[in-house]
Amino acid sequence: MKMDAELLQQLQNRIARGEQRAFEDLYRLFFARLFNFAMLMLHKREIAEETVNDVMMKVWNKKEELTQVRNLETYLFVAVRNQSLNYLAQFSNYHIVLEPNSAQAEIIQLNDPEKELEWKEIRFRLNQAVDELPEQCRTVFKLIKEEGFRYKQVAEILNISPRTVETQLFRAVKKLNKVIELYLENNGMKQRKGPPLLSAVLLLGLLNL
Repeated sequence: MKMDAELLQQLQNRIARGEQRAFEDLYRLFFARLFNFAMLMLHKREIAEETVNDVMMKVWNKKEELTQVRNLETYLFVAVRNQSLNYLAQFSNYHIVLEPNSAQAEIIQLNDPEKELEWKEIRFRLNQAVDELPEQCRTVFKLIKEEGFRYKQVAEILNISPRTVETQLFRAVKKLNKVIELYLENNGMKQRKGPPLLSAVLLLGLLNL
């Protein structure tokens, strides 16, 4: 279903000005499509509905930033995808990781206490490392990872060049890779040649480039 671009732009501008009626119109316009999209990944009606509602509330809470979004329809679907992936990463009984001693992916069950503890520790260390990144580097990383923006969109939001965005993201990933490597070494799981663990995780959906 192709949305009327002019109507969508009008709603976007009105929401950015704080008009709740416009937000309600946007919600009704997109809810069914976003819900069906979320169901493709989550397969649970309650979780899919909650995911869409969380995304829409985030749009309202950040309405002042809405004018920076070039394509609101794409933005909403990317946000729902990211929210769904985050839910699956946290609460699914299965997760995909790279074997520490090879370049092979492994599907693990998170009801395995040892594997679950290991994964939680890695996530904790990564989140801690993200918080310690320099301000611009951290902002670029979070806009891409958490909000689903692309290089060009982030460049426009922060008023920097796409090349600077790329450089800052590279620095962030390099720093986080070091965190993973150190964790593996400290736990006697030094990684052999092959894609680093974090790179595999990024490819599996933690980042949407």
